[in-house]
Amino acid sequence: MKLTILGGGGFRVPLVYGALLGDHADGRVTRVVLHDVDAGRLRAIARVLAERAAGVPDAPEVTATTDLDEALRGADFVFSAIRVGGLEGRADDERIALAEGVLGQETVGAGGIAFGLRTVPVAVDIARRLARLAPDAWVINFTNPAGLVTEAMSRHLGDRVIGICDSPVGLGRRVARVLGARPAEAWVDYVGLNHLGWVRGLRIAGRDELPRLLADPVLLGSFEEGRLFGADWLRSLGAIPNEYLHYYYFNREAVHAYQEAGRTRGAFLRDQQAGFYAGVADPAVPALELWDRTRAEREATYMAENREAAGAGEREAEDLSGGYENVALALMRAIARDERATLILNVRNRGTLAALDGDAVIEVPCLVDAHGAHPVAVDPLPGHATGLVCAVKAVEREVLDAARSGSRTAAVKAFALHPLVDSVNVARRLVDGYTAVHPGLAYLR
Repeated sequence: MKLTILGGGGFRVPLVYGALLGDHADGRVTRVVLHDVDAGRLRAIARVLAERAAGVPDAPEVTATTDLDEALRGADFVFSAIRVGGLEGRADDERIALAEGVLGQETVGAGGIAFGLRTVPVAVDIARRLARLAPDAWVINFTNPAGLVTEAMSRHLGDRVIGICDSPVGLGRRVARVLGARPAEAWVDYVGLNHLGWVRGLRIAGRDELPRLLADPVLLGSFEEGRLFGADWLRSLGAIPNEYLHYYYFNREAVHAYQEAGRTRGAFLRDQQAGFYAGVADPAVPALELWDRTRAEREATYMAENREAAGAGEREAEDLSGGYENVALALMRAIARDERATLILNVRNRGTLAALDGDAVIEVPCLVDAHGAHPVAVDPLPGHATGLVCAVKAVEREVLDAARSGSRTAAVKAFALHPLVDSVNVARRLVDGYTAVHPGLAYLR
């Protein structure tokens, strides 16, 4: 099978390739094509992959190209992990938002809207090309904002594009671990949008164990979300929120922590990865060793400002190994080999949540087989969660409209309607600020 990775010069690509190296079953990936607009980054990641594959029999062949059509043609699966504007763009997104006193995180609030506005047109172009060059391919979308980008691509690829995120998987794993269960044995009742969802139950042997967790302050304080949100608030919700909901429930504290930080997350990653790519350009530097050290630092500092604001301490060792690559490989295997699996994925709603229309992409447990991902019926969300989901989905629709039409008015509306942007005037200034620095937003008029 041919697997194409878009954004193939991206820092996390070796995680995907490493997962592929452990797969020796029939119907496995035999060829990996890396595509990126940056040839230097492609060379750097190709070096890391070559060192990782050394001594591994039958390692998938790796080729790299800057020609998008060449990369897509004949693909069986496409992993989309692009970053339009690079980490410099992310740093700008954060800086401009924080200057207006609002959150600039890359997927949530103003930063997420800016990222979506410049990413959607590129993702749609990819979807159209793919429909022409590899109509039978399946797209597994990593690109953030994952739900929004998946919905944009689904308008051209239908159900053959599926979005993934490791946040719900990590949350379910932590809750199961605290309750003394193996994650593989637990059914996680999770529902929402990407980076906006809640665990409402965790069934082990048919019994919902979440009430036991919510009633035990010691257990609640023993894992990341319990420390991040606090036991009292989790009991009030009757659920465990995705970590990204900290930006909504504790927005003032999060914005203050980001404003007080020496540099934003995007600026940190920009500088860190610049050092990595410059280092790997030296053939005398062991590429895989440098990548491992850089990755460990990256994972340890994830959402550091939020944890500091909440007094949540350091990340647990078990959560430093990522996980999205395992979700992607499990999804690909289930489709390619008809190995049925249950995974939390971003797919079209199709009546799963009554408050949203059928084409809205949501994040829910899905049964996966050779025909794709099928969302599992879920109970309705409580009113407060329904309101937040509907509000954010309305913002996503305005982003899609702005990307389609080039309407500056729609872009302003997207910012102004977001729950974390507190003024229409702020929304207008955000659009002015982002269009002034991002060439990818020149289409807005």
